[in-house]
Amino acid sequence: MSEHDITLKVNGRTYRGKASARMTLVDFLRDELRLTGTHTGCEHGVCGACSIIFEGQAIRSCLMFAVQADGASITTVEGLAEPGTLSVLQDCFWETHALQCGFCTPGMLIASQTLLDKNRLPTDEEIREAISGNLCRCTGYKQIVDAVKLAAQRLSGLNAPVKSDG
Repeated sequence: MSEHDITLKVNGRTYRGKASARMTLVDFLRDELRLTGTHTGCEHGVCGACSIIFEGQAIRSCLMFAVQADGASITTVEGLAEPGTLSVLQDCFWETHALQCGFCTPGMLIASQTLLDKNRLPTDEEIREAISGNLCRCTGYKQIVDAVKLAAQRLSGLNAPVKSDG
């Protein structure tokens, strides 16, 4: 199978590499770039564990070939904060115990960050809608909604206690 040269800007850094025509973007990120924060789950675009921000939009990296991403700008979960630190959103996930086993966490963080980039003070319903494409088996989603709400409040300079609608 032939390999193609590709160049990607990932988390603000330019990477060059080779990918076969059928290599998925999630496999390229994990295997070639060693950015293993993006998880491989169902490999069918259902679970959301492989979500990344691609040109400003949350997408499933298991549904795209790496060669299709040539020249694109991508943010993975590793790019949400400086190395060795947590973003406000990541810290809020930790504080509200929205992590549990952690398998869905990268995709939940990406979906939530994409929402907060567009809407600084989302409602509970808007948060639920934003994360609805990401499956979690551990939390029941309440802690995740609370984490996003807390992050939204902190990013907006509000210090009110966080209580979800339900």
